[in-house]
Amino acid sequence: MSSIEESAKALDDALGRLERALDSVFARAGDPVATRKEIAALVADRAKLAEELDEAMAREQELQALADEASSALGSAIDEVRAALERDA
Repeated sequence: MSSIEESAKALDDALGRLERALDSVFARAGDPVATRKEIAALVADRAKLAEELDEAMAREQELQALADEASSALGSAIDEVRAALERDA
């Protein structure tokens, strides 16, 4: 076998190994187009969840402000009732 034939055989063997390695990588990675679509969907879901979280946190702050206001009003009403009861006593 000539050195050219030996080199061609070595190149053919190397290409075969490369093809098998690439097949293995693609099998583990899956379809790149599908993977990109899945990543895009995950990014969109994350953005939607972040927006919903921001809205929920803003609503929680509104509710906390209303609760504080109600608590203050209730405290004032209790003080007024106590003062009225002390006057009548």
